[in-house]
Amino acid sequence: MSPLLSRKSKGQTPLDGVDVLLADLDGVVYAGPHAIPHAIESLNRAAESIRVGYITNNASRTDVSVAEHLTELGLTVAPNEVVTSPQAAVRLLGNHVPAGSTVLVVGGEGLVSELEKGGYTVTRSADDAPAAVLQGFAPHVSWSDLAEAAYALHPREDGVEIPWIATNTDWTIPQARGIAPGNGTLVSAVHTAVGRLATVAGKPETPIFDEAKIRFGSTRPLFIGDRLDTDILGANRAGIDSVLVLTGVDKAKHVLAADKYSRPTFIVDDLRQLHEPYPVTRMSRDNSEATVGSAVVRIDGNDVIIVKDGSEPIDLLRAACAVIWASGRAIFGFNVPERLYS
Repeated sequence: MSPLLSRKSKGQTPLDGVDVLLADLDGVVYAGPHAIPHAIESLNRAAESIRVGYITNNASRTDVSVAEHLTELGLTVAPNEVVTSPQAAVRLLGNHVPAGSTVLVVGGEGLVSELEKGGYTVTRSADDAPAAVLQGFAPHVSWSDLAEAAYALHPREDGVEIPWIATNTDWTIPQARGIAPGNGTLVSAVHTAVGRLATVAGKPETPIFDEAKIRFGSTRPLFIGDRLDTDILGANRAGIDSVLVLTGVDKAKHVLAADKYSRPTFIVDDLRQLHEPYPVTRMSRDNSEATVGSAVVRIDGNDVIIVKDGSEPIDLLRAACAVIWASGRAIFGFNVPERLYS
């Protein structure tokens, strides 16, 4: 069954029954230094009744600096309410090398801070014979940094390969000026040079979600993200309900084409809709037609047909997703009206 078909009772908002709301940052709360419209007031409203935490794959900053930034934007956030990919990565690192070991870092202060908290010695040079490589994003990462990682990761004379942990593999990162290359592009460059894969701590892998559930003692979390391939896929792998908000990387055309592993529980235009009743999706007996609110979308052969636009544009997208996903067919097999995704 499609995630969108799981809401059974009318009048429920996405937040009903949730014990902690977990929000991604880039593309959800802010883009670059600026808050995304309606995000701050919507999260503050949620915090009046439930706990709110923040999860980020961005490894360039510490939990303290992230909390300070969020507070400057108008939220009230303590450092322990921020779960970072470096924190998840250092927890993973402990399964491979003991505290006190020397670790080569590719990345910024966020990685260095967490490693030092964990009792590790930080180096930037492969000449120091590091016991592992920990790689994360920072704007200042250069070719020289990637080269040092490659030198360290090539098998030694005795054939030993040291552990390589990446905080995340996001291909892109939203910035104020647009979409920029993310850590995945940098990890891929090292992978190409050394011919092996990194172990990943951040989304879409589960360690960062496990860290969050433990941190907040949560049994019914809800996660908000803007990317299907990291946020929503990761939440699904971790068994967490998810909200895709269309203020970041992925838009209507992407969610219509989402594979069965990357489909959100809820779709919203912006975070104000967290507090609005989420309409029930009603399917026809043969699953060829979906009704959400007053919007109706039907599949007839290879054609996706808008029967009724409805009063809310987001409901039209929700209905289209429900009927396409329920078909079990890939999006490229359909003729899709442009206004569903434009």
